[in-house]
Amino acid sequence: MSRQSATLAILFADISGSTRLYEALGNSRARHMVVRCLALMTDTLNAHRGTLIKTIGDEIMCTFPSADAALRAACNMQEAVERGRPGGETPTYVRVGFSYGEVLREGKDVHGDVVNVAARITEVARARQILATHSAVDALSAQLRDRAQHVRRASIKGRQAQLDLFQIAWRAEAGSDTRIGNPADRKPEGLEEQLVLRHGDHQVTLSERNTTATLGSGAGCSIVVRDDLASALHATVEYQLGKFFVSDHSANGTYVHFSGGEGVRLVGNETLLRGSGAIVLGRPLSGGSAKIIGFAVHLTPTAG
Repeated sequence: MSRQSATLAILFADISGSTRLYEALGNSRARHMVVRCLALMTDTLNAHRGTLIKTIGDEIMCTFPSADAALRAACNMQEAVERGRPGGETPTYVRVGFSYGEVLREGKDVHGDVVNVAARITEVARARQILATHSAVDALSAQLRDRAQHVRRASIKGRQAQLDLFQIAWRAEAGSDTRIGNPADRKPEGLEEQLVLRHGDHQVTLSERNTTATLGSGAGCSIVVRDDLASALHATVEYQLGKFFVSDHSANGTYVHFSGGEGVRLVGNETLLRGSGAIVLGRPLSGGSAKIIGFAVHLTPTAG
């Protein structure tokens, strides 16, 4: 299969809170809403010379020949979902992230650092928000660059240097609001999110100042779990772009159980930690608590 380099804008857009929709509405109704929402977003592509690369569950991945085209498409996606109300009386929101730069084309797919960064910033964007990287904003025309507002510098997995993030105002009245989105997703001023991990009598707190914890049976881990199924370095928990992720590095997998009953098994991949729940290394959650790592995300006053 031939590989070619190209300079493109990479855009991801996904439905915020779709897991909660399935839980609240049931599989059939929720799936119908997701399909309608994805259709509204993909319908905007042709007008901006966009190409749909793939649909991944409740998310789409697209390419555009320019940063301007990606920005206009992102704004149109937000507007289309707001007007189309795919959820009817149930609020439905999307979040969008895009970057710009050199990628590797392989068949109908694209790969590279630009793709990975666009996917990551979309995952941590808020509902009804559009985030862009510095490279994307630099590639915008002067007129559209005025719609971008620098919101923060943040760490991203796999990069030593921090990343500048810009929010795009997608409608006039939102231009001065650096926290566009569902009010429930907004963080009050003066507060920051922290993640508390507990195992037995031991506790570790992650935040913007303490960004990483290691989990495993090895003596050097932040949290040591004595279990034959736990690897020496079994998993890591990291603060990235304002949110917390757990990544599995083991042979037996990492089990994450969220309060409310939802659970996921990680094998060489990662998931976002939200709310509260339990992490178990190498085995499903059982009745005993000796091997469980509890977690809880909460807001706390900003230091200083």
